Amino acid sequence: MNTRADTSDELSCDPIAFVRSPYAQRIDAPHQATVVEGTETQAAAEAVVEFVAGFPTAAYRDLAGFERIWLLFAFHRSEGWKAEVRPPRGGGKRSVLATRSPHRPNAIGLSAVELVTVEEGALRVRGVDLLDGTPILDIKPYVPYADAFPAARAGWIDAIDAAQGWQSAPGPRKPRMRPRGEDVSGS
Repeated sequence: MNTRADTSDELSCDPIAFVRSPYAQRIDAPHQATVVEGTETQAAAEAVVEFVAGFPTAAYRDLAGFERIWLLFAFHRSEGWKAEVRPPRGGGKRSVLATRSPHRPNAIGLSAVELVTVEEGALRVRGVDLLDGTPILDIKPYVPYADAFPAARAGWIDAIDAAQGWQSAPGPRKPRMRPRGEDVSGS
């Protein structure tokens, strides 16, 4: 499905790095970085983001000290996309752009991972949901005051939380903001 009016303005992205991950197949990797239930180790996996040859250290050295980083990557094994998908957690089909499906119009993903260390030519990270060999298109620091919106509404996911309980999502049970208007008194 090509909806561009003019295809002469092609966008080109070259990977700046590749992930070396313990996950070889999609079935092995968690659906989200913090959802480790069902994985072999049941723990947040470590991985290495290896920069391409010649990538300057000056471009990433100041990431040291950040607890988390955003990895922008290509779903390199995506086999096309559909306008609607069936997410693992909820009812019927949903609009693809309202899900985190890897089968997207441009097959671009975003993952917030823990930065363990900055090394020569690489970053050691924890909590990945990426397959081995995943191309990294860009990296940005996670900045809590700008990137965290714990009280934000989450559309159809809020409806599932209301029906199944706000802790019904798969994965480790972390404290999470209750959806707006939920009674917390227990009555």
